[in-house]
Formats: sequence, C-alpha cells, structure tokens
Amino acid sequence: MINGITLKKIHARRLREMYRSAGWPCLDVVEIELLAAGLLERLQEDGGHERLRVTDTGIQFLAGAAMANRQSKDAHEGLVDRIAQDMLKEGRLVWTNLSLRAKVTLEDQEDGHWKYCMPDVFSIRNSSVQSYLEPIVHEIKVSRADLLGDLKRPEKRAAYLELGGQCWYVLGRDAKDRPIAQPEEIPAECGVIQWEQDKLEIVRVAPKRQFNHLPFGVWMALAKATPLRHHEAIHPYQSKLVD
Repeated sequence: MINGITLKKIHARRLREMYRSAGWPCLDVVEIELLAAGLLERLQEDGGHERLRVTDTGIQFLAGAAMANRQSKDAHEGLVDRIAQDMLKEGRLVWTNLSLRAKVTLEDQEDGHWKYCMPDVFSIRNSSVQSYLEPIVHEIKVSRADLLGDLKRPEKRAAYLELGGQCWYVLGRDAKDRPIAQPEEIPAECGVIQWEQDKLEIVRVAPKRQFNHLPFGVWMALAKATPLRHHEAIHPYQSKLVD
C-alpha cells in the first residue's frame, strides 16, 4: 500500500506498459490510483497535450515487483523439479509443461466439452499395460492468490482428474514462511502435499480414481514430448523452494 492505495498486479502491469510507451493517458481508475500513489506524474507538452511519466518511486515499485515475480517463479520451478525427481525415483515416467486435452463434464452440464490444461508434473508407471499405468497429476502452487484463483476454476480441476488416477496439490510457503493454505481449503477429491522444513509432507492422500486407459490424445502428446531423466534439473534455481 502506497499513500493509502492498495496496489495489485494490474497496477504493476499498467506501470510497465506506461514505462515502455510514450505515456499517453488512459483516463481510467487504474491510472488515477497510480497518480494518487505517486508512481505516475503528469507532464504538460508544448502543444497543450498531457502525457504521463513513471516517477522514481514508480521505478522502485517496478523493480520490487520484478524481483517478487522472479522469486515466485524460482520457488515454483524448484518445487516442480523436486516433485518430478521424486516421481523418477519411484520408477515412473515423468513429463513437465505438457499441454493435454480432456473431456470435462461439470455437475450442472449435460454434455461435456474439451478443455486444454497444462499440469505442472504428469507421470505414469513404467508399464505397457494400460490398466497398470496409474497416471498422476501434481499441481504446484507457491502463491495463495494463484491458488485461490485456481480453486475457482472447477473445469481445470475436473480436467486434471479426468487425465489422472490421482490429482495432488503441492503447496509452498509465503514470504513469512507460512503455508499458503490449509488442507481443508483444497477440494476433497485432491491430495495435499505441504513444503515443511525443507521436505515434502503428505498431509492428505489423494483418492484413487478408477482408471482403464489413457485417451489417444494423451498418448500422442506423450509420444511427442521427452520425459525427464534423473537429476535433470528443469530450472537453474531449483534449490529456492520458498518465495
């Protein structure tokens, strides 16, 4: 909060856009709040036109926001790598950053629809027997705001459950070293893993869903992608697991 103004991601995004542009005003509420916070200032052109410029305080705010974004990304990728390596140690085939498609039918819908999703970690058992594959989805969250936004999207969670026999939420910690959520905040159909004292703790086991075979589209996506190997880091900052 600056000068009584609570700043959000939309303010940082607008400020970055203003910094990169000629500074022509938009005349909306976001701009008013940035001006009131002292992050923007008005300049009068010779021809009578007004434009905006990012202040020194605004530059400092942008630098802080960029650092926070990097730390959050590092924490996320670190947990993704940790989960992926744990799955590899169990002898599973593991992929990250896959783009998969699942047919989703919510409770208030009669007909299903196709939904694209990108699970942070997707793994299957190393088996040629379809019924033994036991696919698992791990979704990693290191930001409470990101988690709450995700939980408001039941179709995304339904897609994960459709793709995997189990779906887990892996929860990081905030800047004050507190869990970003409590287990009861996560829907009961998903398991919960917490990052606690430099190790992963299973807080609630994910229910196993009945699984018969992987859809053809998933097989094609796996065939086009390269599975991870042991000790194959997916991010240079894999040791930074908290934001």
